[in-house]
Order: sequence, then C-alpha cells, then structure tokens
Amino acid sequence: MIEVAGAAHPLVAAVVVSAVLGVGAYAVAALETGIGARVAGHPLGVTASLRAPLAQAALLLARPAVVTERPDGPLWVLAPALYAALAATALSVLPLATDFAVADVRTGIVVFGSAEVLAMVAVYLHGWAPNSPLPLVGAYRFIASGCSFLLLSMFVLIAAALPAESMSFGRIMASQQEGLWNVLRQPLGLPLFAVVALGVSFFGPLDFSDGHELAGGTAAEVSGPPALAWGWARRAMLATYAIASAVVFLAGPSGPWLPGPLWLALKALAIAAALVWLRHTVGRVQIDRFVLVAWTVLLPLAFLHLAIAGVVTLA
Repeated sequence: MIEVAGAAHPLVAAVVVSAVLGVGAYAVAALETGIGARVAGHPLGVTASLRAPLAQAALLLARPAVVTERPDGPLWVLAPALYAALAATALSVLPLATDFAVADVRTGIVVFGSAEVLAMVAVYLHGWAPNSPLPLVGAYRFIASGCSFLLLSMFVLIAAALPAESMSFGRIMASQQEGLWNVLRQPLGLPLFAVVALGVSFFGPLDFSDGHELAGGTAAEVSGPPALAWGWARRAMLATYAIASAVVFLAGPSGPWLPGPLWLALKALAIAAALVWLRHTVGRVQIDRFVLVAWTVLLPLAFLHLAIAGVVTLA
C-alpha cells in the first residue's frame, strides 16, 4: 500500500520522473509514426516505428533555430521548459507502482489540477514570445478552449476521489484494488478525461493552438532544437495523462502475474495508442463548436457524473 503523503528522495524523484517522461514521450512519438503509417495504408514494422523518432530528433538537432524580429527570448526558452516541468509535476503525484510514488501527497488532485491550469500560462508564453501574429492567435485559442475543458477534469477527478474518500491518487488506486475499477463503476469518467488529455496537450481533434491552419500556431516560428524541445514537452504531457488515466480508471499497477510497473506501462500505452489513433482518424473540430458543446453538453454531463458518483458512494 502506498504511504499517504510519502515522498521519494529529491535525487531519486528527479531521475524517476525524467526517465518516465523521456520514455513516455518517445513511446508517444513511436506510436504516432506507427499508427499514422497504418492509417495511411503504408504500415511500418516495429523496428522502423521505433527508429523514426530518433531520426527525426537528429534531423531537428541539425537544423538552425529561427529567430524572429524582436522576440522575447527568455520567455521563448522558458515556455517549453515550463510546460515540461508541469508535466513532471503532475506525474510526481501519480503512483508508478503499488508501493511507490514520487510524492503521493494527500492533495494530489489539487496538485494535478494546478499543473493543468498553469499549462495555459506555458502555452500562452510560447505563443507570445516570438512576436509574431500566428503564434499569438494560437495562444489565445488555447486560452479560449482551456477555460471550457479544464472544468471537466475537476469534476471527473473529484468523482473518482469519492469512493476512495481521499484526494490522493494512491488512495484512488487502492480503492479500485478492493472493488471494481473506476472504468466500470464510473463509465463516463474515462471518455471525459480523454477530452481533457487531448485539450491540455492540444493533440489531434483538439489541436487548436498548433493546428495546420495556423501554420503551426504557437510553433509556427519554431525550428531546430527549440522545435524538438516543444514537441517533446507536448508528448511528455500526453504520456502523463495516459499514466493518470491508467491510475484513476484502470487501477494503475494492479494486475495478475506481471510486475506492477509493467501493468501500468501496458495500460498507459493502450490509452496513449487510443489517443494517437484519434489524432489520425478524427479531424480537428472547430473551436467555436467545441466550446459550445463543452459548456452545454460535456460540462453538465460531467456534473451529472459527479452527482451519480456521490449518490453511489453515500448508498
């Protein structure tokens, strides 16, 4: 059982979080290559899918970085670092094994939610810093959409915390070991949380800030190593949400025969593959329609989901 409010040594925490984010971002990039090629009708082998992200990273490292006229240089460098740091912060409160978490604090949901909100600041800074119109438009679009989908996360995570009687992700995971997984007892939770994952990482259908119609949006003026850093940070955030989904709805490391961390990796990989598949099969929705649906349909649905979870817990 995870000790509530336990914390790993700072050096251990830094190594574990960096390793998990690095492997997670690489896995998402490999899934993008493999699933994208299969959807396009030109399937690649496993080896080719694993090699492609490394080749692309080497190509970006060899390219020069673009410098726009009168940019805010420090903010341009800070934005990817801040976004990646927020992914690391959110990951730190998630249990990575049955008896290990970097910092399984009692208010884990609050910490996770704070990282989600501050991600809006990081994306906005990335669009503001180049001093260019399209990146700024992408930044404002992320703010406009983020105000609608971040509320979904709050309702979904609180609903998952009710059966556990705790806001600790370790307790939420433990409550599923003693009964049904949340994906079964709260079936609306995982789909709604997937919307949040796609929104915060501006991925696939909800890529409002870095979409092709904006020539890359906040990344329109980014190339070379900065482009690699921003792409890695985005994939690290998506990997963090995949792990969070596995912990909150699929009981995290719980499973027979295999070691707990391997079960967590397999569950997170399956969720990440589903999100990547959505990117390649579902077109980007219009932002005005998404915001309308989010406020008039998804948010009431999330509130109903929370109310049902509360009634079931009291009963």
